[in-house]
Amino acid sequence: MFQDGSMPGSVNVLEQGAGQARGEHARMSSIIGALAIADVVKTSLGPKGMDKILQPAPGSNNPLSVTNDGATILKSILVDNPAAKLLIDISKTQDDEVGDGTTSVCVLAGEFLRQAEKLMEQQLHPQLIVAGFRRAADVARATLEAMSVDHSADPAAFRKDLQRIAETTISSKVLCQDKELFANMAVDAVMKLKGSTHIEQIQLIKKAGGTLRDSYLDRDGFLLDKKIGVACPKRVEKAKILLANTPMDTDKVKIYGTKVKTDSMAKVADIEAAERAKMNAKVDKILAHGCNVFINRQLIYNLPEQRLADAGVMVIEHADFDGVAQLAHVTRADIVSTFDTPDQVTLGEVDLIEEVMIGEDKLIRFSGIPNAEACTIVLRGANYHILDEAERSLHDALCVLSQTVVNTKVLPGGGACEMEMAQAIDAAALDVPGKQALAMEAFARGLRAMPEIIATNGGLDAADLVSKLRVRHHSGDTYSGLDMEKGEIGNMFDLGIMESFKVKLHVLLSAAEAAEMLLRVDNVVQCVPRQRDH
Repeated sequence: MFQDGSMPGSVNVLEQGAGQARGEHARMSSIIGALAIADVVKTSLGPKGMDKILQPAPGSNNPLSVTNDGATILKSILVDNPAAKLLIDISKTQDDEVGDGTTSVCVLAGEFLRQAEKLMEQQLHPQLIVAGFRRAADVARATLEAMSVDHSADPAAFRKDLQRIAETTISSKVLCQDKELFANMAVDAVMKLKGSTHIEQIQLIKKAGGTLRDSYLDRDGFLLDKKIGVACPKRVEKAKILLANTPMDTDKVKIYGTKVKTDSMAKVADIEAAERAKMNAKVDKILAHGCNVFINRQLIYNLPEQRLADAGVMVIEHADFDGVAQLAHVTRADIVSTFDTPDQVTLGEVDLIEEVMIGEDKLIRFSGIPNAEACTIVLRGANYHILDEAERSLHDALCVLSQTVVNTKVLPGGGACEMEMAQAIDAAALDVPGKQALAMEAFARGLRAMPEIIATNGGLDAADLVSKLRVRHHSGDTYSGLDMEKGEIGNMFDLGIMESFKVKLHVLLSAAEAAEMLLRVDNVVQCVPRQRDH
């Protein structure tokens, strides 16, 4: 052995400062990191889950937030462990794909890894565990398909399903006290989309003041949180709207990075006059379009605003990127940057544009819009922390409903699916010879941990409830689950506790794939840290 501790003939191929963990050590560090992340959000699972306060770092511009949304919590956590980052990425993907189940997918992946860790302590090879998990996932998927119910042929029954799914999604959020009101809002808004998943057509506006119960859905209007220009008409009927993204602030000398030397103020006045003439010509071109409403993404200075107001045109400035894009979609208008071809520009048309008051704020309402799919939900609340959480909760419900309208199957909630899948996997494991059967049974135990966590978070006797639930499923009561209001077992369809098939399937497959990926790890190579230049 040499003085540096290396053996004769060994070669260190990694650069100085790099490191690696091998074999069991690498695998356990991955599993421990993933379990730590799963345990962070575990107490937020279910209708009685707890909230987390996300406090920003000192000096950060991010606001303090209070939430129990898994994706929001995990996005705010800065982690160094690669396995923990993988779980956070899976939660983000779940949020992007289906909108809900972000906490469930993280906790379920953690439970699968917890069970796999026990098997590896019994000297089972990770590849055997992965093979068993895959068999179990196939059985679980088939069980979900068999349990699902589809009422898409009956519009009234399907709407009732959507209402129940929305109430189930909202029941674990800050909106749970008024879940019927918000579920109705969400269903009405999604039904207006007529099968589309473009929920960006549903605008959410937050206004502090009042209570959450004062929130409402504006079915036939679009609200823009901007101000109408000075001396412009405040109400326009049969509006013809020109949407623009163009600079309207060059009525003053504005030549950045350039020096202009003159020998008299008269020449400065000539430059300003030329700028003014250029702006007047631009205003004339805008008026040539025949519009009576002009909405610009950028600022509009005094001169063009006054010219347009004198011509009887309503002017709205600084309607940012999102506002202009949504208006273009809602009014079917083109967004233009130059005004030389008025005959090729499509103007937006609405029946009425007027100022309305919400609380103490003025907003602009567009009514009689040609796009019948668009609508606006106005959220009211005591403060912006509540409004932010209400927006996240309602957005989750809207995402789930828009996916359910496309994939119309529904499932019972309350842990019924997990218990039924676990029972089916246990039965299938009896026909599998060899050690893969042990991995399948471990997968089933991971699934059974979900209703146990939900019951524990509600302060109930989890062991007693889960054992009773297991007996009910064994006797053939497929739709039995946890009634968290009464702390007992009940029929989920009778109680109206329902979940989207697509969300549940995505949670199952994503969690299983994440667990498989981490179990395959046998080497973690850490790169050399970037050296700071002094």
